[in-house]
Amino acid sequence: MALYSSNLTLSPPKSQSMASLRGTAATARLIHSASRARLSLYSASSSLCLSSSSSYSPSSLKCLQFSPLAPHIFKDQKRSSVSTAAAASDPAQLKSAREDIKELLKSKSCHPILVRLGWHDSGTYNKNIEEWPRRGGANGSLRFDIELKHAANAGLVNALNLIKPIKDKYSGVTFADLFQLASATAIEAGGPKIPMKYGRVDVSAPADCPEEGRLPAAGPPKPADHLREVFYRMGLNDREIVALSGAHTLGRSRPERSGWGKPETKYTKNGPGAPGGQSWTAKWLKFDNSYFKDIKERKDDDLLVLPTDAALFEDPSFKVYAEKYAEDQEAFFKDYAEAHAKLSNLGAKFDPQEGIVLDDVAGEKFTAANYSSGKD
Repeated sequence: MALYSSNLTLSPPKSQSMASLRGTAATARLIHSASRARLSLYSASSSLCLSSSSSYSPSSLKCLQFSPLAPHIFKDQKRSSVSTAAAASDPAQLKSAREDIKELLKSKSCHPILVRLGWHDSGTYNKNIEEWPRRGGANGSLRFDIELKHAANAGLVNALNLIKPIKDKYSGVTFADLFQLASATAIEAGGPKIPMKYGRVDVSAPADCPEEGRLPAAGPPKPADHLREVFYRMGLNDREIVALSGAHTLGRSRPERSGWGKPETKYTKNGPGAPGGQSWTAKWLKFDNSYFKDIKERKDDDLLVLPTDAALFEDPSFKVYAEKYAEDQEAFFKDYAEAHAKLSNLGAKFDPQEGIVLDDVAGEKFTAANYSSGKD
């Protein structure tokens, strides 16, 4: 699921406090589309760099020093008195951005943290709240400092650093779309094709961020009950919970961030990327069904099993799907792709309302109103 792991870390110099950082300059940019021009408020900042604990190669780390504006790409800003509307994404720029993400994945092996970025932006959705953006979900709010500081989002500033050059290059792509595009592209690098739609509108201010506590915890007292409480709130079912859990085939957990896992194992001591952490699978950059096989067998102490992972084979309803996916990778891929697409749409407000499809692969068959009531 990649909810508790990330491959990159970033730390400011001890002499510099987070509170001393200044906001970024806002510049208005016209974004043209085939049908109309829209005005969006884009927060520009100086270039951001990762610390030496990131997954960059040693040779490249020499130039990766902490920038005064780097702790968070888009620093919390006071709500402007001028009302601005985020523009929907440009299809051509979305396609180009996807190609750049593919190159990023090849060069940085950052699949797990990009999956986690998309999930944590959309995973705050609450189906019981109709009003956008108060209901949470895939709306780009994770770019703001206040949400990045949530405990469940530890390390995700590094994912933002990774995709910042792509956002700078393609200003016609919203943050909400870019987060989900990066997540889906990371899965598709070795896993199933995700039937994605785009056109998500961004929230405009930190005041639009959800409260902390909407994302899953790794070790709750009653793991199965906790998973249902969190994912049922999003409108997902047991099959989708188990299928999405299979994304833990990617990534590692670092104890210094989450409190879970070993400092390093035979599978992680040499990277790729920054060494260390404990992975759920031996080949933790390959998307397959080995997560379910390894949890079922539990033959390797160097592989991580969280309480929420173990619950998949302990809870009677979850176990039906976990057993199925351990035996049938094709079934897992099919169910995972559908669940991932659904998760990526939760809470989003689309423009156009029916969304934008980039490929011949049809997007998830959903009624936009299921996710976006249209009430601003």
